[in-house]
Amino acid sequence: MQSFEDLLTAAEIAHGHLCAGQILGVRMAMLGCERLGIDDPRGLDRKRLVTFVEIDRCATDAIAVVTGCRLGKRALKFRDWGKMAATFIDLKPSDGTDQKATRIAALESSKQRARELYPDITDKNQQQMRAYREMEVEDLFSVQWVHVPLHPREMPGYKSQRIACSVCGEGINYDREVLVETEILCQGCAHPESRYYQPIP
Repeated sequence: MQSFEDLLTAAEIAHGHLCAGQILGVRMAMLGCERLGIDDPRGLDRKRLVTFVEIDRCATDAIAVVTGCRLGKRALKFRDWGKMAATFIDLKPSDGTDQKATRIAALESSKQRARELYPDITDKNQQQMRAYREMEVEDLFSVQWVHVPLHPREMPGYKSQRIACSVCGEGINYDREVLVETEILCQGCAHPESRYYQPIP
């Protein structure tokens, strides 16, 4: 794996600026890969890793840079839980098990620890950036082994028939259709109240 500083530079370029969230994301992803024994997530090991992120903030961009997991590759999964946390899944562990996964979450106490370490730095982001580079893993993150049930349709490379919604006519991929009585519908037509958008008549 590349060095922390090289990965941080790559994350800064991808994200557009450097911040405390980028540092947390890079360290979180490096730790996840280390725990899983994945040395080259963007190269030789690229088909082994799937990552679930729980927040749509700076750290997520950094995690994508370190792991090589992308939404478009179906290897990055987003769950909108508003938590600075991610779960890293090794689909093909060397020990022969079906999968191995570790969930890593940033500790709320890390902010207070940053204040204790650098009380002279008044800018909160600068204070955290400095501290998060140096703090021990156990002061930054909670870490646990977990199991993540993955349906085959969630896997990278999964193929399925493309089906058209009988109401709007739009195509539906990856078995996301809903059967309502005898009609095949997309999620939006099956549950219009839950759409993230509303059509303007």
